[in-house]
Amino acid sequence: MILYHNQELSVRLVAPDAELLVKWLSDPLLLEYYEGRDRPHTMEMVLEHFYEEEAGGITRGIVCYKSQDVGYIQFYPIDAEEKAEYGYTDFEGRIYGMDQFIGETAFWNQGIGSQLVGETVKYLTKSKQADKIVMDPQCWNHRALRVYEKLGFVRRKLLVEHEWHEGEFRDCWLIEYAGSTK
Repeated sequence: MILYHNQELSVRLVAPDAELLVKWLSDPLLLEYYEGRDRPHTMEMVLEHFYEEEAGGITRGIVCYKSQDVGYIQFYPIDAEEKAEYGYTDFEGRIYGMDQFIGETAFWNQGIGSQLVGETVKYLTKSKQADKIVMDPQCWNHRALRVYEKLGFVRRKLLVEHEWHEGEFRDCWLIEYAGSTK
């Protein structure tokens, strides 16, 4: 089922795509940015993390570019624990979190990630009535931060030692898209 699309890019619900996810999540080039090179995924890990039922309303999708599967995205309403950690306990609107990657490294540096994030922001604000959208990229990932900021995300909070990555806790930025309510 297609969730959203533009002329070249579409996002469909994850179906029997486990082999594709294993391929991407065992590529050291991708793992440098997503999950860590010390965590190549096996089929068992993919099935556990991407296919078992979870609370929280996570929507998982495969990113298609010109009809070719090239990446992964997930988005979800953030829970009370994340609201507290991020400093949104008094905010009563809808806040969504999102994570994504372009798994086919031959498609890197072509603007596909920018298209994906832009289209997902449109989808979440229009179809899901999201008031805010948040992500937590690692601080050293300057390329991703530039893309997100170009699309209207702003840095809101430094999350010290927030994410385990390649044998150590790494600092991340909480970034927020608030559209016209900034």
